[in-house]
Amino acid sequence: MLVPLMAALAAAEELPLVTKVEFQPFAAQVVRVLQSLELLGEPLPAAEAAAIRKIIDAGAGGPREIEQLQAMLDRHALVGVEINPEQRVKVQQGPAKAELMEQGWRAFLVKVNNEAGVTAVLAVDSPNMGQLANTPANRIGRIWMDLAMFNKQPMRVHLSGLNLEYRVLQVYSKDAGKREGKLMFDVGQGSQDLGFRNEIDILFTAVPASKVVLRVLDSDDRPTTASFLVRDSRGRVYPSQTKRLAPDLFFHPQVYRADGESLALPPGDYTIEYGRGPEYRVRKQQLKIENTEPRTLTFRLERWIDPAQLGWYSGDHHIHAAGCAHYDRPSEGVYPKDMMKHVLGEDLKIGSVLTWGPGWYFQKTFFEGKENVLSTKEHRIRYDVEISGHPSSHTGHLLLLGLKEQDFPGTQRIEDWPSWGMPILAWARKQGAIIGYTHSGWGLQLKEPKLLSYEIPSFDGIGANEYIVTVTHGLTDVLSSADTPYPWELNIWYHTLNLGYRTRISGETDFPCIYGEKVGLGRSYVRQKALDYEDWVRGLRDGRNYASDGKSHLIDLKVNGIAMGSGQDVKLGAPGKVKLTARIAAFLDEQPNEAIRKLRVDQKPYWDVERSRVGNSRKVPVEVVVNGVAVARREIEANGELRDEKFDVQIDRSAWVALRILPSSHTNPVWVDVAGKPIRSRKSAEWALASVEQCWRQKLGRVRLEEQGEMKRAYDHARAEYKRLLGEGEDW
Repeated sequence: MLVPLMAALAAAEELPLVTKVEFQPFAAQVVRVLQSLELLGEPLPAAEAAAIRKIIDAGAGGPREIEQLQAMLDRHALVGVEINPEQRVKVQQGPAKAELMEQGWRAFLVKVNNEAGVTAVLAVDSPNMGQLANTPANRIGRIWMDLAMFNKQPMRVHLSGLNLEYRVLQVYSKDAGKREGKLMFDVGQGSQDLGFRNEIDILFTAVPASKVVLRVLDSDDRPTTASFLVRDSRGRVYPSQTKRLAPDLFFHPQVYRADGESLALPPGDYTIEYGRGPEYRVRKQQLKIENTEPRTLTFRLERWIDPAQLGWYSGDHHIHAAGCAHYDRPSEGVYPKDMMKHVLGEDLKIGSVLTWGPGWYFQKTFFEGKENVLSTKEHRIRYDVEISGHPSSHTGHLLLLGLKEQDFPGTQRIEDWPSWGMPILAWARKQGAIIGYTHSGWGLQLKEPKLLSYEIPSFDGIGANEYIVTVTHGLTDVLSSADTPYPWELNIWYHTLNLGYRTRISGETDFPCIYGEKVGLGRSYVRQKALDYEDWVRGLRDGRNYASDGKSHLIDLKVNGIAMGSGQDVKLGAPGKVKLTARIAAFLDEQPNEAIRKLRVDQKPYWDVERSRVGNSRKVPVEVVVNGVAVARREIEANGELRDEKFDVQIDRSAWVALRILPSSHTNPVWVDVAGKPIRSRKSAEWALASVEQCWRQKLGRVRLEEQGEMKRAYDHARAEYKRLLGEGEDW
C-alpha cells in the first residue's frame, strides 16, 4: 500500500515524448502558452523563450523540432496528463521545481498527451483547496492551497483535441514552508483512471513572501487602524479571500490592520486602497515588490470631517458576529476581538453587537450587561440582542439595547419565546432598555416610492410591521433606517409623527446580512458631551441624533434656538415663522458614480449620498420637512466643507420639523407647538387604522393560540386610539 504513495512523492521523472502531433497547430498553441505566461507576469527565462520562438518563427518543422520544443517546455511542467483512447486520465509529476510563494500565485505548465482527442475542459481539484471559513477546526491545517487552470485569452477554455498541448496551471499557497498537496485532474465525469492514477501527491516548498509592516497614522498623526484593499496587476485581492480567518473576513475584499501590523506580499506590482470609514477620503498608493526582503510602508489617513470633535459620536447599533455571511465554523461566528477590529477600522465610536438566532447559544456567552472589556476611551462595543430567528420574528425584528438580562423569563430555548413582539418590548422596557425595530422597511414596501404615501403596505415582512400597534402603547423608542429603501421605512414614521407620537429615527447597517461590505454603512450620530455607551443609546431614545450613511451630516439642528433632542418644544401663540439653523456638510466625488445613480430605490445601497447628487453637479439638496412635507430646499456643494445654514419656515399649525438629504441623512424632529394644539392629521389616522387591520390579518395566523387573546386586546387598543385621533384630526 505504501508503494504508490512513495512513488508519487519521489523525485519527478522525465515526461514521455509525444511524436504524433502536427507541427503547425502545436506551434500555434505553444505561442499562446508563452503569451499567457507573459500576461501572468511569469514568462519563461528570456533565453528559453527566444529559443522556442526561433524554432516556431522558422515556419516549418518536423519530429526533431517538436522534440526540441517539448524538451524546453517540459522543464516547466509540474504535471504530465495522459488521456488514453478510452478517455481515462492519469497523471505523473513533471520536472518543474515544486516551489511556491507564500500568499502568492505561481504558474506552471501542464503537459497534456491527448490520445483520445477530447475537446472537454481539463479540470483540476484538490482536497487541500477551499474556503477556510466554515471549515471544521480539525481540517483547517489541510486547507492551504488554491488551484486554477488559466483558461482566459489567449488560452482557450477547452482542450484543442491535439495529441499534444500545454496548459497553464496556477497554484496559490497560504503558508510558507513545506506542504504536501494532492492534485486531481479529469476531463469530465467518469474520466478518472482506475487505481487513483488521475491523482498525484506533490511535496511543495513555499518561500516566505515579503513582510510588509504598515505604519498607520490618523490625520492627527496618532497610530490607528485602517482598511486596506490590496490588488495586484491582475486585479487579484491579497490576502486571498478564501484563505482568511477572522478578523479578516472571507466575504470582504478589504482587511483591517492596526499600526505596526503587517501583510505578506510576494514580488509583484500592487495598488493599495486605504481609508477608515465614510468620514475619511479614500486614498491609493502604488507598491512594487521586487524581492522578499521585509519592508515598512507608511499610510497617513485624511479626514474630510470629524463629527466627534463637534460633539457628535457615530455608532452602528446593528452589527452581528454570527449568521448570514459570517463564519459558522470553526466557531459559531467570531469573537469580540474580531468585531472590535472592524469597529476600529471603520472608526465607529459605538458598535452594538447583537446576538440573534444564528449562533444564539454561543454568542450569548459574550453578553455582560455592560461595555465589553475591549472597549477603549474612543471606541466602545457592547453585546445586546436582536429578536430575529425567534417565534415573534414575523411581527418585526426587535432592537433591544442596554439590556440587563438577555433571556426572556421562563425560556430555555429560542422556541420558548413569545410568538408576537409586544410582550418582549414590554419586558425589555421594564429593565430600562432602549427598544424599537430593525430594518424597518421590510413588509412596508410601496408600489410608488414617494413620501408621504397613503397606500396601505402589505405588512408581510420582518421590519417595523407591528410598530403600528406598539407605538400606541408607548413601546417603541426607535425606528431603524438606512438599511432598507427610504420611502418604506420613513413613510410609517412620518404618519405616526403626524398623529403626535414621538418615536425617533436611527441609522444602522445590519452587518453582515443586509450589508456585508463593512460595518457602519448606516450610522447614528448622537450629540454627547463625551463618549459614553449608555448615554449614546439614551440619545437615540431622546432624539439627539441624526441618521446618516456618514457621507452627509446635519449637525446642531435648532429651531428658534431649541436644539433637537433637548426635551423642549418651540412654543408659538399663533401661526408664524420659525428660524431653523444647522451646520451641514456632504462629500461627493467630483465625477458621478453611474453604477449607484442608475439603481432603483429598492436596490442597494439604499442610502448613499451619490443618489442625492443633483444632475452631474457636485451638489446635493437639503430639505426642510414639516409634518412630512418638504417646504424648503437648498442645494449645497458636497465638497466636504461644513456650512452654517439658516432657513425661515412658515408654521401654520402644530408641527414636527426636520432636515434631510435624501437618501443620505435625516435628523430627528424638533416639535413646534402652535396655540397648544396637538399634531393631528385625519388622513394619517385613516392610514394608520387601515394599517392595523392589515397587520392583524397578516400576523394572527402565526401567533400561538394561547397568546391570541392578549394580542387581540393590544390591537383593539390601537384601533381605539386611532379612532380617537381620527375624531380629533384635521385635513392637511
